[in-house]
Amino acid sequence: MTDRVLAIDGGNSKTAVALVDVEGRVLAQVRGPGASPQNVGLARSLEVFEGLARAAARQAGLSADQRIATHTAAYLAGADLPKEEEDLRAAIELRGWSETSVVGNDTFALLRAGTSDGIGVAVVCGAGINCVAVARDGRTHRFPALGRISGDWGGGAHIGSEALWLAVRAEDGRGAPTALLPALIDHYGTRTIAEAVERLHFEQVEFDPHVLCPLLFQVAATGDAVAHGVVDRLVEEVTLLASVSLQRLGLLDEQVDVVLGGGVLTGTNGVVVDAVRDRLRDLTPLAQVRVVDVPPVVGAALLGLDALGAAPTAELRLRTAYEPLEVAAGG
Repeated sequence: MTDRVLAIDGGNSKTAVALVDVEGRVLAQVRGPGASPQNVGLARSLEVFEGLARAAARQAGLSADQRIATHTAAYLAGADLPKEEEDLRAAIELRGWSETSVVGNDTFALLRAGTSDGIGVAVVCGAGINCVAVARDGRTHRFPALGRISGDWGGGAHIGSEALWLAVRAEDGRGAPTALLPALIDHYGTRTIAEAVERLHFEQVEFDPHVLCPLLFQVAATGDAVAHGVVDRLVEEVTLLASVSLQRLGLLDEQVDVVLGGGVLTGTNGVVVDAVRDRLRDLTPLAQVRVVDVPPVVGAALLGLDALGAAPTAELRLRTAYEPLEVAAGG
């Protein structure tokens, strides 16, 4: 059998799977719904991964009795603690997709997608927020990334919830005036934000904080001080995640890549990315801040190719098979 990698990038909102041969040729690509075990449970996660893995095998022309790959490289949201990684790896190995398997947090795939060697720091801010750092000697630094119980601040859901919280307090007098108030009233199509809250409480309207996150950035772009304060807080958090990781690994004075990814960071026209770059320049002047320009599933596949000892030409072939992502201004 030609050596193949089954690469899985399992996010909160979507799952991407690629089947790649050891030369870096993409044999199949499929996408499906988000399947973080923290959100949908381990059993449902494995159902999604199984369906996508088998779909990739069919797309590549493999027969039902063929092993899909030599190695599975699964980098998943929700694989935040060693026990979670081990439970997922054991469950995936029972599926029999490949001879060997590795399961890690999806931030490792982001780091590999944004670098030539998987060395440096990666911060992702999409539905949630997370960070990982890898030193050249193999040392790593991670955060639990379990939400507020593990000290996290940020992510699309968190920021969207902040937008509603600030609008409510602006209306009832507990908070400062902000253009978030009329923006959210317009969003919900109500006369007051109190009316919107009542509808949310009685589940007459679905509360999806993710859709409020871009709205907050739009209001901040008009110069609204309250909304801009949230953006500044996000910039501070991303900078903290990266700088603390570099400090813990003794890399503040080293030339190192800081990779940023996730829709909240990359979809704001450089507002967050450029500010993070400016702040990190004072803390770690040799660091190179860059925005990932290929999908994270490419990083998962590259980590799989690394595990198989693929030639450098395989990385180039794989990267060129994907259209570059649109990155934030200044990236």
